[in-house]
Amino acid sequence: MKFGIDRLLADPALRKPLEGKRIALVAHPASVTANLTHSLDALIAAGLNITSAFGPQHGLKGDKQDNMVETEDELDPIYNIPVFSLYGEVRRPSGQMMSTADVFLFDLQDLGCRIYTFVTTLLYLLEAANGTGKEVWVLDRPNPAGRPVEGTTLLAGQESFVGAGPMPMRHGLTLGEMGHWFIDHFKLDVNYRVIAMEGWEPDGPGYGWPEDRVWINPSPNAANVNMARAYAGTVMLEGANLSEGRGTTRPLEVLFGAPDLDAKAVLAEMRRFAPQWLASCALRDCWYTPTFHKHAGQLCNGLMIHAEGSFYDHHAFRPWRLQALAFKAIRRLYPDYDLWRDFPYEYEFDRLAIDVINGGPALRQWVDDPAALPDDLEALAGADEAAWLDATRALRLY
Repeated sequence: MKFGIDRLLADPALRKPLEGKRIALVAHPASVTANLTHSLDALIAAGLNITSAFGPQHGLKGDKQDNMVETEDELDPIYNIPVFSLYGEVRRPSGQMMSTADVFLFDLQDLGCRIYTFVTTLLYLLEAANGTGKEVWVLDRPNPAGRPVEGTTLLAGQESFVGAGPMPMRHGLTLGEMGHWFIDHFKLDVNYRVIAMEGWEPDGPGYGWPEDRVWINPSPNAANVNMARAYAGTVMLEGANLSEGRGTTRPLEVLFGAPDLDAKAVLAEMRRFAPQWLASCALRDCWYTPTFHKHAGQLCNGLMIHAEGSFYDHHAFRPWRLQALAFKAIRRLYPDYDLWRDFPYEYEFDRLAIDVINGGPALRQWVDDPAALPDDLEALAGADEAAWLDATRALRLY
């Protein structure tokens, strides 16, 4: 199969509209061709007039570890072009940044999750191009989490850098498809084009991530496909006083870790409360000592997720429900546990991080309500998931 970047490079007819135009590239470390050449190098080698580059959260180099760790603008030492940070002094491209190019090629590998900020960066770029005559092209890449949709819809007024609009946590689209939804939903006037993939089969081998392509971290803690599948659930740990595994070699692949919890007891309670949400993967109790971040230097007990191999049922796996269930089991076993982390999260200072992540308080309220049952959360999320599928089915390019 071919990703968008590979099709653009292989087909002179696709590149022809770019002749004579100034071109900017939005990229990160996973922006590579099939032979692992970075897109910036490959596009310049193909003779395109690249006049600027943009790096999203974690930077063009992908070297920034955590949330709210900013990247500065710089001058590329090889090509002598400006490299603008969209996660530094600004997160929306400024007029001066937009003035450096006529066409913006957006080539970011996504994880298929609303909170992964590259989704919002695409919206902000489209909004900056709105009504200006600037072109935005998405060089499409796979959604490694595939087509399944999960989670409650972000509520009006809950928008943030991790909540671009009223979509569920796990959106089931590629970024090329998402751009079409943004333009339609927000009524944007943008010359928009998707260089689609060739041969991507979201329900084929790999269930979203093609088996013949190398995985490269699109951000420092996105280490493999198992993480990409689990992320729509495990990212919620960023809003909890539980370790998500940062400071270890397998971040965001655990349902929780803490020095004061009994993981086996939590798993047993999960099985008692909602066994139907556990059948699609394997959970293994584990021990680890984070070298940094939450509980650094302390031995933590947790549950490792294995959404892979013979344990994995792609169409049944629901990481958002699974993570909600882990929170619920902890709340039931440890009613007074200080679960929700209160700190500035992605430039939101007045709301609990867990509510920012979920686009509203519904999940937190379900966890904290002793009377709330699995069917209550199922009813909330199920209706939103069905509505999103209906709204986006026609946008699918594959």
